[in-house]
Amino acid sequence: MTTVEGADQDAAGQVRQAPLAWRGGFGRLWGAAVVSRFGDALRGAALPLLAVSLTDSPVLVSLVTVCGFLPWLLFGLLGGAIADRVDQRRAMWAVDAARGALMAAFAVAVWLGHATIGLLLALAFALTTLQTLFDNAATALLPSVVPREALSRANARLMTGQEVMGRFVGAPLVPVALGLGAAVPYAADAVTYLAAAALVASLGGGARAERREPRAPGRTIRKDMAEGVRVLWRDRLLRALCVSTTLCNVGIGALIATLVLHVTGWLGAGDAGYAAVITVYGIGSVAGGLVAARVAERLGRAPTIMVCGIAQIAALLALGTIRALPAAMAALGVFGLAGIIWNVTEVTMMQQRSPAEMLGRVSAAFRTLSIAGSPLGALLGGVIAAAWGLNTPALAAAALFAGGLVALVPGMRSPIN
Repeated sequence: MTTVEGADQDAAGQVRQAPLAWRGGFGRLWGAAVVSRFGDALRGAALPLLAVSLTDSPVLVSLVTVCGFLPWLLFGLLGGAIADRVDQRRAMWAVDAARGALMAAFAVAVWLGHATIGLLLALAFALTTLQTLFDNAATALLPSVVPREALSRANARLMTGQEVMGRFVGAPLVPVALGLGAAVPYAADAVTYLAAAALVASLGGGARAERREPRAPGRTIRKDMAEGVRVLWRDRLLRALCVSTTLCNVGIGALIATLVLHVTGWLGAGDAGYAAVITVYGIGSVAGGLVAARVAERLGRAPTIMVCGIAQIAALLALGTIRALPAAMAALGVFGLAGIIWNVTEVTMMQQRSPAEMLGRVSAAFRTLSIAGSPLGALLGGVIAAAWGLNTPALAAAALFAGGLVALVPGMRSPIN
């Protein structure tokens, strides 16, 4: 019986013999992801500023963030079922064209002074709802664009490109964009969505079409969604990985929600200190993307997840116990590096272990369950910080990551499909 670790070592040898080609489908898919991330970075920074200018209510402002999670809980499984029923390439460019139209209309509303908090909330909800289809379709499409043995490097390059474009190109340009006009970030986001749609639409024959079996009579969306959950839950490794990721996301939600208070309050490092730790976190994330495939090839994918989890626990413990800005910067750098390696490895394992015709649904079930941990963690982090101190969310996150690694152990020796 071949274990995950052994199969990964075999696959690693194949990866070195099959270089990942930038030309063709993957290059265009990468370009679409990166250009879209640039627009999202502009919009993501501008939306909270617009929200506070439209309302004095903290509840309404917080609802902007809620709208970034709620559609995943409501429609995530539906998006995966649809992704498995339709041409994924067409679904992706159609979704991006729709999001581009929505953003263009919103930019006009802001330019004319007609934006309201209600309109902003509706926009955030609609964009995330469309994203549930786009993300699941993208996960399912990638294995038809690149060779199976090159999936790890393809995922790494996608995530690294998005990190660089979002953190180090898009984010620094936000003040410039806002200086040109309040509507400019949204107009730019609309343009990037439309550009991404054109790139995905141009894939054409670049993506190797998967033949789909005719659906049995009476096959419903509801049955398709339930089947995706069953396939995820019956795969011991994917089930363990999903439970582990959900627990870790609770910890990440608690950390991110209170990080600004941790740095400016507990560390006393001010806004400059907060900017420094966020920058180092971004650098660590990019570095992780650059080495993710190599690390997984060297260690095997399941052991890589364990090593990354241990590194993140150590980083969180340092963050929560050492009251010094340099230590916090180093901890966040390690946390970002290990986090991207974890994400790349996790997505690759899901793509390789899931049946091709069900990848959209399995991806949707995984995302829906794991994403639910983030808003829960954000709420938990605020409560813990208020009750026991601003450094305690980092320590609670370390405990949750430890629980996540324990949950992962039963799936470590599962055979690969």
